[in-house]
Amino acid sequence: MNEVKIDALLPAEMATKAEDIGVIKSQMPFFKMFMLAVLAGAFIALGAIFSTTVSASGMTIISSDGTVSFSTGLPYGITRLFSGVAFCLGLILVVIGGAELFTGNNLIVMAWASGKVKLSAMLRNWVIVYFGNFVGAVGTAVIMFFTKQYTFGGGAVGITTLNIGVSKSSLEFVQAIALGVLCNALVCMAVWLTFSAHSTVDKIVAIIFPITAFVVAGFEHSIANMYFIPYALLIKMGDAEFISKVADKVANLNQLTWSNFFVNNLIPVTIGNIVGGTVLVAAVYWSIFLRKK
Repeated sequence: MNEVKIDALLPAEMATKAEDIGVIKSQMPFFKMFMLAVLAGAFIALGAIFSTTVSASGMTIISSDGTVSFSTGLPYGITRLFSGVAFCLGLILVVIGGAELFTGNNLIVMAWASGKVKLSAMLRNWVIVYFGNFVGAVGTAVIMFFTKQYTFGGGAVGITTLNIGVSKSSLEFVQAIALGVLCNALVCMAVWLTFSAHSTVDKIVAIIFPITAFVVAGFEHSIANMYFIPYALLIKMGDAEFISKVADKVANLNQLTWSNFFVNNLIPVTIGNIVGGTVLVAAVYWSIFLRKK
């Protein structure tokens, strides 16, 4: 009779599992890899939708006559906490549902460092998955715009969305890199912890705290930002009537542009995410458990 092991895998076993998963990911056919990446982008966007809606609770209210008022909600930290827990939905769907996420795939570096994956295969995975994530996240943003969900809560959801977009588009380059480094260190730690799990519940519990922590702290995730900022831009450009009602509740709205999306956020945050995932997590654990003496 085969022995059923219910204890979590130890870190050394997790490192070996990470290697094996990296090999599988690098060898995946283009179509399968791309479609799973599109799903991951959409899944992360769904987590962002959940998170935005939760954080909009008890904020700005727009009455039917267009009057704007502000209602004090929960303290900042508590609101961020609820928002972070809600955002966990995205990575839970990616890990449990099965999808390819660029930031998590930075862990393929462990298989590359051991010589089990060629550099070209790893970079191929990253490029295909990154583009697929972009398609899934932006595509979800387009669908969300047509739902007009941003008008819910008396416009509170839309105001929150716009403020998120402005704040992310206004980051300094080095600041965005640093926020991206810390973000993906936590995201890759969440994925790393799931390698120890034997059940769905184990994986979900492993994901919650690291992901909640990065959202609460305000760190930057490139794939999530592929939804957050384009969605805010679609609202700004596509609904002039709504913008006219809420413009005084969104400071520096002029900072919300496509060029700022790429230059101030997506490019530096992606760089930071790669550094955080490959260096602070993958390289560290590889050097501890897999490096040949």
